[in-house]
Amino acid sequence: MAKVSFLGLGVMGYPMAGHLVKAGHEVTVYNRSSEKAKSWTEEFGGTSASTPREAAGGADFVMACVGNDDDLRSVVLGDDGALAGMGAGSVFVDHTTVSAQVTRELYGAADAAQVSFVDAPVSGGQAGAENGQLVVMCGGDQGAYDRAEPVIDAYSKLCKRLGESGAGQLTKMVNQICIAGLVQGLSEGLHFAEKAGLDGRAVVDVIGGGAAGSWQMVNRYETMIDDEFEHGFAVDWMRKDLGICLMTANENGAALPVTALVDQFYKEVQKMGGGRWDTSSLIARLRKLDG
Repeated sequence: MAKVSFLGLGVMGYPMAGHLVKAGHEVTVYNRSSEKAKSWTEEFGGTSASTPREAAGGADFVMACVGNDDDLRSVVLGDDGALAGMGAGSVFVDHTTVSAQVTRELYGAADAAQVSFVDAPVSGGQAGAENGQLVVMCGGDQGAYDRAEPVIDAYSKLCKRLGESGAGQLTKMVNQICIAGLVQGLSEGLHFAEKAGLDGRAVVDVIGGGAAGSWQMVNRYETMIDDEFEHGFAVDWMRKDLGICLMTANENGAALPVTALVDQFYKEVQKMGGGRWDTSSLIARLRKLDG
């Protein structure tokens, strides 16, 4: 069992850190909102710290799951950042979805401090975090990954190293690109079924087990039919992720015409007031177009 610090107690980080305690690790948490950290310690019995540096002191592993590139830099760098408190030979594991650029930047900063850095974005959403069933995509040195994987196992069903630093974030981009197209296709299919007078649930019962089936179809079709989007991964966060995908595609020359189009569709959902709606709310945009 390891001494672990967890930075960021949002809808993902809160249960992930809890799973570490349940697995027997000694866990110290940090969150910008001290009230959230207090609630976590009351529920799971770990300890909390007032700064990332304090939380990271003496830790074998420091995990982070925050919002974006700047949020990640703020908890890693500077006098109060985690690197200032981490000892030589410890491992920083970043579960935030960020750019490969900031990942490589922080990998370099960690290396200078004799700390290993593993980029490890996750897929599976809030339910996956709560149930300890996340898929974790990793990049970084093989030795650091080998040390971190047994700890990550506390909240994952699959954890895999894809290559050197940044490979985990690039794989997460592939994940988000695929999801964007899938959700738009599912939205159009269910919308077409509505306009054709079909029973959407009956349609999915038939096609869900065939070539059209997907995780999105199985887990989102009912709430999409019922026009319910107050759950799951928010549109605001998806647009952040797709922005990273499109920026990286501009750098590496990949053509992402569908992703760019769906990103604009999500922008329209935001204008409808759906920034915090689940990403399956693309169907709400199609219904609005109907008038």
